[in-house]
Amino acid sequence: MAEVPVITVDGPSGAGKGTVSHLLADTLGWHFLDSGALYRVTGQACLIEGVSWDDHAAVTEVARHLEVSFTTAASGEILVAYKGVDVSREIRTEEGGRGASTVAAIPAVREALLARQREFRRAPGLVADGRDMGTVVFPSAPLKIFLTASAQERAERRYKQLIAKGENVSLARLLEDIQERDERDSSREVSPLVPAEDAIVIDSTATSIEDVFARVMQEVTKRGMNASR
Repeated sequence: MAEVPVITVDGPSGAGKGTVSHLLADTLGWHFLDSGALYRVTGQACLIEGVSWDDHAAVTEVARHLEVSFTTAASGEILVAYKGVDVSREIRTEEGGRGASTVAAIPAVREALLARQREFRRAPGLVADGRDMGTVVFPSAPLKIFLTASAQERAERRYKQLIAKGENVSLARLLEDIQERDERDSSREVSPLVPAEDAIVIDSTATSIEDVFARVMQEVTKRGMNASR
């Protein structure tokens, strides 16, 4: 039996991975994995349970027994619940991002969530959004994308998103947070944020999301991965 196809979309925060991945999944009619949400929920669950992100053993236990569920709202938004309680908003805050990056640096946590991520690989196919999807979780994926952009551009995108939501944020602080997270993600010993050797690297700094998506779809078509649509 042929292996279920996977398209991995890796890269740093704010590069446009989520948008491109959603477009791909919708266009192809495939399943979607937001691997970052699992780490964000783990970080949030630690806050809820009173577990310090620095307590590696306790954080690992939270990850091993993570009661998380994903549902799709009528608007198309992916809702995330921990123990049946909607935490979608909480995990998308800047604190949620810091928590995800912090717990993701713990090797045992990554191991605990590895099998759960691979369970998303179901017919007709999977689009997996993350930081080590092409290097560790789905190394045999026939198409691997690494999407990046300058830290300044990513900070400005995030700033505009948060301002639009009515939040009072500092662009300088956002840039600092992104740079710190980049350093933490790329320098960790286990599953560092790096492109897979066979990944197609796309810089979206000065490129619209529509053009990035069109570029990715060229690669999908080249491999015949949209033949069933």
